[in-house]
Amino acid sequence: MGNLDAVRDWGYAPEYVEGMWRMLQADTPRDYVLATGVGITVREFLEISFSHAGLDWKKYVKQDPRFLRPAEVDLLIGDPSKAKDALGWKPEVDFRSLVTMMVDADLARYQEAARTGRHVTQ
Repeated sequence: MGNLDAVRDWGYAPEYVEGMWRMLQADTPRDYVLATGVGITVREFLEISFSHAGLDWKKYVKQDPRFLRPAEVDLLIGDPSKAKDALGWKPEVDFRSLVTMMVDADLARYQEAARTGRHVTQ
């Protein structure tokens, strides 16, 4: 991994697609930001996801300087207020729920692969 302290605005893709659909329904085209407005570090993502799987992320993840970006943007958080005001759009799925959904989906894929003997593709 690269910068574990990088802060990102993590969101649930189906909600963003709904936001895009709402943009297309607007009478006048405008630019909108679809985001949660909440910043979470990569480290927090690792902590929550591995913990949900019953693992200690520090045993599996290594930070590698080769993956550090020379011009890292440390803080990327969007302001969705215009989309909320004009389109009535706002994210509903919080970060912890998003991460647990992702982990649960991956665990289900691996369990199914183990049951059927099929290889899991990324």
